[in-house]
Amino acid sequence: MPAVTTISKSRASSSPTEPDRDCPLCPRLAEFREATRAREPNWHNAPVSSFGDPNARVLIVGLAPGMQGANRTGRPFTGDYAGDLLYSTLLEYGFASGQYLARPDDGLTLVDCRISNAVRCVPPQNKPLPAEINTCRTFLAATMATMPKVVSIVLLGRIAHDTTVKALGLKAKDAPFAHGAVHIAGKMRLYDSYHCSRYNTNTGVLTPKMFHDVFARVRADLA
Repeated sequence: MPAVTTISKSRASSSPTEPDRDCPLCPRLAEFREATRAREPNWHNAPVSSFGDPNARVLIVGLAPGMQGANRTGRPFTGDYAGDLLYSTLLEYGFASGQYLARPDDGLTLVDCRISNAVRCVPPQNKPLPAEINTCRTFLAATMATMPKVVSIVLLGRIAHDTTVKALGLKAKDAPFAHGAVHIAGKMRLYDSYHCSRYNTNTGVLTPKMFHDVFARVRADLA
């Protein structure tokens, strides 16, 4: 079993799980956020907080808020194609209840599941820089540290995979990214998936069945 560094409760209490609305830690993202606020003043245009119960056993880690999705609506994966596929899958496998209508007031709730992102602010062209990923890892690590029951982490794409592996203190060589791979990290299992973006599904890199299979495995392992 690979060695893993435990994120202590004392560290969790001293590190915020979410950035401030006007977080200045990544100057490029802050500048982009201000420009978007000026152009679209009615959008969320701020760091997007995690969604779901901190006592959940399942954590899903995405890349970053989408411009037309979470950056607009304020809820992870809400308002773009990635959310259509993710939430329909969560509903199918019992990790969500209600109806997904692509808006934060649709009444959808997560069941034993929480969703977060590797980077909490929307990046230009949906491509965060390495320094921005490293900076925002503090919030991801704090989020995981405040989830006492988490045992399953679904990692959507290589960036989510790599930053979570680093946050957990694993060596990259012990947990290489591959769609459908499962890695052990102490009491937790890490499940890799290609990101559920429209680009990946349009190009056939990811099919709905491939995505469903990942969550079917998570559900089976929790039983």
